[in-house]
Amino acid sequence: MMLNKKTLFLTSVLIYLFVTGLTFGALKVFGSHSQVAQVVSPVTITPAGSKFKIDPSLPKDQACPLNGQMYTSLEKAVWEKRRPLGVMIENHQDARPQSGLSYSDIVYEAVAEGGITRFLSVFYCGASATDVQVGPVRSARTYFVDFISEYGNKPLYTHVGGANTPGPANALGQLDDYGWSGVNDMNQFSVGFPTFWRDYERLGHEVATEHTMYSTTEKLWNYAAKDRHLTNVDDKGVSWDTGFTPYTFKNDAALAGRPATASVSFSFWPGYGAYEVKWVYDKAGNSYKRFNGGQPHIDRDNNQQLTTKNIAVLFMAEKNANDGYPDNAHLLYGDKGTGNAKVFMDGTEIDAKWSKKTRTDHIVLTNADTGKEISFDRGRIWFEILPVGNKVSY
Repeated sequence: MMLNKKTLFLTSVLIYLFVTGLTFGALKVFGSHSQVAQVVSPVTITPAGSKFKIDPSLPKDQACPLNGQMYTSLEKAVWEKRRPLGVMIENHQDARPQSGLSYSDIVYEAVAEGGITRFLSVFYCGASATDVQVGPVRSARTYFVDFISEYGNKPLYTHVGGANTPGPANALGQLDDYGWSGVNDMNQFSVGFPTFWRDYERLGHEVATEHTMYSTTEKLWNYAAKDRHLTNVDDKGVSWDTGFTPYTFKNDAALAGRPATASVSFSFWPGYGAYEVKWVYDKAGNSYKRFNGGQPHIDRDNNQQLTTKNIAVLFMAEKNANDGYPDNAHLLYGDKGTGNAKVFMDGTEIDAKWSKKTRTDHIVLTNADTGKEISFDRGRIWFEILPVGNKVSY
């Protein structure tokens, strides 16, 4: 059929506008950056973007099931509709200051490889009133999978790829074996944009691609609910806390009984000063302020120094995986069984023992002298995983 000139002209205009629109849209989302596709956030992310303000007159009478911290009923109404969210956040020098750690309920820190530590940050209650930007997000390791497995039925696990060399450190293979892939495994490779995006200059200067992946707690929880059908219950109606064992908690020590000063310091690997940790006790707040590599450790979301109420140092056997990975960099930790530990809270030290029966059992800490399980102060718990034989100064 022959088209007249007017029809051809209109058709050409429509095709031009369509192609131009696609090109413009693509340039808004994908840009060239050192020949690497750069993905920027589709929305403007402000530091710790508030969802709502908490009326200071509201009573804080609702305990977080993860760390016992007290919140308002308004905040509980938010968290009880979702499930714990674990996010792998790196600690490379070029990634600091990271985003989101100050809103976590529980943190696990261990060496990922090459003496560089990484954090498994667990969010549930502390991010209930705020949309928290988190990152840089990095890859999975088998022992972090063991730790997030403690959080009941189908905890959300967020990461960017992971160790996948056949052998004992094959974190991605293990996630498949556990039935997590495509369910509660929030791998950026399968989730993608706009839940995740890259920001090369968020720190005010250019950084390498591996230090640029970010998301927010709201984006991750919303994706889990919409695409994975995981809220506080799964698609079969089973609650996330099925099989979850909470810790026990106590009130802070009285101000008069707290020491004036105290500190805790240690290194993970000798000669890696940039990853040495020091916690300095604050008597008034009955908490510990974190220093990393000799500098105050800041959360870029709110420009505040990281703090914790409880420090649990767990001594675990560390060894190389011997899986054929370059430089034998993949590590293993003996995170099941028993071992020695030290717990710091209220400005004091407790000699302790840790035990973890299976992957899904939570870490139990008992007083080495009495054999009784230790009750934590209400607030953040920070687990520090150190190789057996490392020294802790306090």
